[in-house]
Amino acid sequence: MKSIIEEAWKNRELLKEKKTIQTIENVIEGLDKGKIRVAEPIGDKKWQINEWVKKAVVMYFPIREMETIEIGPLEFHDKMKLKKNYKKLGVRVVPHAIARYGAYIGSQVIMMPSYINIGAYVDSRTMVDTWATVGSCAQIGKDVHLSGGVGIGGVLEPLQAAPVIIEDGAFIGSRCIIVEGVHIGKEAVLGANVVLTKSTKIIDVTKDEHKEIRGHVPERSVVIPGSYTKEFPAGSFQVPCGLIIGKRKQSTNLKTSLNDALRENNVAV
Repeated sequence: MKSIIEEAWKNRELLKEKKTIQTIENVIEGLDKGKIRVAEPIGDKKWQINEWVKKAVVMYFPIREMETIEIGPLEFHDKMKLKKNYKKLGVRVVPHAIARYGAYIGSQVIMMPSYINIGAYVDSRTMVDTWATVGSCAQIGKDVHLSGGVGIGGVLEPLQAAPVIIEDGAFIGSRCIIVEGVHIGKEAVLGANVVLTKSTKIIDVTKDEHKEIRGHVPERSVVIPGSYTKEFPAGSFQVPCGLIIGKRKQSTNLKTSLNDALRENNVAV
């Protein structure tokens, strides 16, 4: 499949051929069933980005025709089918939650009124809370809680760009925004309104001297929104950042350890 996708990417005339169309559809079906992923863990703490899969997603749009989709009194007009068979998948879906075909959703996931885009991977027992959005190709682990209004950014192009990755057991507080391939480590806790882009400073203030990182929140870190002073030609202004103020304790009871982390560090969620 990879070689056919790569050839079609170089020569879009191949999108007219039945073999190419069938291959693209097979890739999207693989994404939908979780057999193919845009990004996947390899070894310890490393992830592989499968650019050819993203190419297949991009080329899926031009081979699809616009159609009207009617669901009861609701009507949609789009090129993409909606995901189906939630009962068989073991997924709880609350009206008006929507996922596009080509997004993988694991068993025991709960979708409150929310949206999951094509190419995304949402693993088992994760909660996608009210008005949370999971963008195209984002990778969400097991036992993650995406609180109300969370925005997980999507990525299709540039092809080499990494998707947002939220690892197992993370808690993402209300109205957080995570975009541009930011990687959230296992069991990390983000307080309400944390905004992280690839260039946002994430500052560890737990020791005598602070440490700055970008694009990655270490495992079990407790993060709150903060700001720092930056000089501009027009003067000094505050720029948002994330502050690591503590660590979530290792515990077999993740819910208890989460409550402890929030209580001890006085984090709003």
